[in-house]
Formats: sequence, C-alpha cells, structure tokens
Amino acid sequence: MEDRQINNTIEFFIPLEKIPTATGQQKKITWSYKDNKPIIYDAPLLREAKEIFKSELYRHKPDKPLIGPLRLVTKWCYGTKDKTKIGVYKDTKPDTDNIIKAFKDQMTKLRFWEDDAQVSSEITEKFWNDVVGIYVKIEKIQ
Repeated sequence: MEDRQINNTIEFFIPLEKIPTATGQQKKITWSYKDNKPIIYDAPLLREAKEIFKSELYRHKPDKPLIGPLRLVTKWCYGTKDKTKIGVYKDTKPDTDNIIKAFKDQMTKLRFWEDDAQVSSEITEKFWNDVVGIYVKIEKIQ
C-alpha cells in the first residue's frame, strides 16, 4: 500500500519481518548512589523496538503536524502460516494498550501531531495474517 495523504487522512502500511515484542511497560530501574534516587530507563528490547518504529514511521511522517482532534487506527498483523487463522483476531499477548504506547510515542516525536492528546479516538486491533506489519490510518475528526 502506498501512502495516502488526502482529505486530512494519512494511511499507510509498514511491512515488517516480525512485530517487535517489547512493550512500553518494559523499563529497567537502577539506583544512582551519587544522587540517591532511582534511574528508570528503557530495556534493550524496548529501545530496539522504538528504533524500528522510528525508522519505519519516518518514511510516512507528514510535512506538517496534523492539528485538531484525530482518530488513530492501527491494525497489527502478526505472522502465521496457518491459512485458517488469517484474518482472525489475535487474542494472546501482548495487550493492545501495551503495544501501542511505544509506537504512538514515536509518532509524537516525529510530529505526526502537535500533542498526543489530540488523539481523541483510538482503535488498536491485532490479527493473524500471512503478511506481517502494521496498518496505520490517522484521520481528522470533528
């Protein structure tokens, strides 16, 4: 699918070899003895997932951030060779609220919008599919 940016809608598909398994919840904690406080940082798998998302999303970012209320639709297509599973909702881990966090954070950093608070409607779905990747649609809503 080629990028479509028409009528206040951005739509694209990111093909991947494998959907990253790290989620936004995967943080590490260490202690700063110098400052006497905890230091929270991204686990290596989460850092890697963010880099994949950032590099793939960069190709699709708009020239200017979208403004106003937005709907974000993502469809996460997990690979399967079982033809009977294709198109079937994936009801196993990871949870949709966990997979979208790091992805959405990268969209914010790349300025798809001014502020992620603009995402007033969010639909995140997981499917089994023979093509692995993430379908993304962002549209202005009223």
